[in-house]
Amino acid sequence: MIGRLQGRIIESDYNSCLIDVHGVGYDVQIPLSTFDKLPRVGEETALWISTQVREDAITLFGFAEKDEKKLFENLLDVSGIGGKLALAILSGMPLGSLCNAIISGDIKLLSKISGVGKRTAERLVVDLRDKLPRLALSFAPQTQEHLNDDDPRKDAVNDALMALAQLGFKNDPAREKVNAIAAALPPEECSSENILRLAIQQLAGSRS
Repeated sequence: MIGRLQGRIIESDYNSCLIDVHGVGYDVQIPLSTFDKLPRVGEETALWISTQVREDAITLFGFAEKDEKKLFENLLDVSGIGGKLALAILSGMPLGSLCNAIISGDIKLLSKISGVGKRTAERLVVDLRDKLPRLALSFAPQTQEHLNDDDPRKDAVNDALMALAQLGFKNDPAREKVNAIAAALPPEECSSENILRLAIQQLAGSRS
């Protein structure tokens, strides 16, 4: 089994990259958390690899950090979750926020991840709630800055962050921008749609 690859990036996008290792190109599926950390095309990278073998395919899933791989493989232990859905879950929100949602039993938030319904969210909580703290992952559980659990803006902020993640915006800048926008908006204007629209404008502007 392949456990780690080190080589030059030939191409990459939000959910995969092609790595040249001594003339052999490896197609690796990745979450957004790893895409955030990839160097530019042509530069060298090293990824931890989880090799998933089925009768009709061998799929490589790559991770910038060993703890990302550990969380991915624990997601695979949950009934009904395969490699693609586990990758979508990792890409659905910042990893610390994902762990926090599982540990706190936030079914509503987990259900908003693309491909995760209420039943899958409930299985995530039941199967992983007690296991995650024992894994001692490097990304400590996070809550959104400036917002406590009773803040009415919390749902709007979470929805906007998840939408930005699906659009490929990097997690840390997106979270910082969304929280700043939510704090500045009047309460009656603090909807997920308004936050998302303003965040895209500002984040897109910073890319140019």
